[in-house]
Amino acid sequence: MNIEIDPHDTRILAELQADARLSMAELGRRVHLSQPAVTERVRKLEAAGVITGYRATVDLGRLGYGIRAIIRIGRAEYARVVKLVQQTPEVVNAYNVTGEDSWVVEIAVIDVSHLDAVLSKFCTLTETSTAIILNAVRQHQPMAPARREDVKGARRRSTASRDA
Repeated sequence: MNIEIDPHDTRILAELQADARLSMAELGRRVHLSQPAVTERVRKLEAAGVITGYRATVDLGRLGYGIRAIIRIGRAEYARVVKLVQQTPEVVNAYNVTGEDSWVVEIAVIDVSHLDAVLSKFCTLTETSTAIILNAVRQHQPMAPARREDVKGARRRSTASRDA
């Protein structure tokens, strides 16, 4: 189901990505719509699958996970990787990707011995490569609806800067 995203919807999405706990009344004030109007727009964005959920973002370090790491997994049987990812509670994110590796998996562990234990599970599948995350420069970036004119403008700016 496609939905027309207008400037009000764009502002609603920006506000909810910044703070999903806003009341509909406060959200309406921020985007200059009545509470019933903003509630209806949010309901339509949810029904169209644009808004897929609401969640709390937690600091994994404060929960005791001192190390976050990226595991790159080579060619392996898809179903085996999916099963292992689903059975491993330390997996934060998992992506099936193109390129030399088939998977990129982000994990959170307590310490190096915990990292070794989790890695050993994935090493049974195929070759892996691991990198410990030192810090996150950007996470959970709010996104506005994509627009073709933005892409064309970025291409022109990129070409112009290379030619300079």
